Amino acid sequence: MKRTCFNPDKFHANQIPIYLFLIPLAIFMGMPIVFIINHAFKPLSELFAFPPRFFVENPSFENFQKLFQQASTSAVPLSRYIFNSGVVTVIVLIANIVIGALAAFAMSKLRFKGKYTMLEVNNLAMMFVGVAVVIPRYLVIDHMGITNTYWAHVLPLLAAPVGVFLIKQFTDQVPDSLVEAAIIDGASYWQVFLKVIMPMVKPALATIAVMTFQSVWGNVETSSMFTTRESMRTLTFFMNSLATNTGSVAGQGMAAAASLIMFLPNLIIFIAMQSKVMNTMAHSGIK
Repeated sequence: MKRTCFNPDKFHANQIPIYLFLIPLAIFMGMPIVFIINHAFKPLSELFAFPPRFFVENPSFENFQKLFQQASTSAVPLSRYIFNSGVVTVIVLIANIVIGALAAFAMSKLRFKGKYTMLEVNNLAMMFVGVAVVIPRYLVIDHMGITNTYWAHVLPLLAAPVGVFLIKQFTDQVPDSLVEAAIIDGASYWQVFLKVIMPMVKPALATIAVMTFQSVWGNVETSSMFTTRESMRTLTFFMNSLATNTGSVAGQGMAAAASLIMFLPNLIIFIAMQSKVMNTMAHSGIK
């Protein structure tokens, strides 16, 4: 079949059925985002309107004003929560990428005793959800004596078996001959890792960055389980507690505004890295 019919460079009549399927699907997938944005700007009368309205009719910043007014009455300034979230997110993001890439390189290209056992342990760890390891995590954090510190936020989030697995799948596609040629030319393992492997697994690294950011930014477990000092808690925990502690009715508007504020960074980082993420999902690897 000719390229113009199967995979044309420009629009072709044969693509119409594909568009008829993808456009409604895209609209359906985008509806939650549109709802979150509209919901945050609804006045109290529209939040409790019956039947419920999907789109806002009289947009208002009232929910945001109430949210920040309530935040200003807190004993700990809002900037402290933002700082805590920023520090924890940046440290975990960088550490997960570095640790995941190093572990994936070792498991993919190096030979050492226990390599396949470690790989199976990593794959087995992906079967456990976060709730299943809350108690062991708490016991470890408490035994180490690092509660109410940034380490209590960082250490429980460093283990990312999915990241190791995903980066390893990309690293496996780097030809061994390419690595051997670099070593013959005098490159060390560190140079091979930095100059050969890392540039070729950028899509996987970008995907891990997005996944890590979303999990850390929206995490409330470390603030509720491993810290008791209010000044050491994160913005997500503060927003959730602020919206829920003001009453079932009055807090709904603030909860909607807080949801949008916490959602926007996730949306922005995904849009910024969507091309890399799509390459990872397609498992492009080495062409």
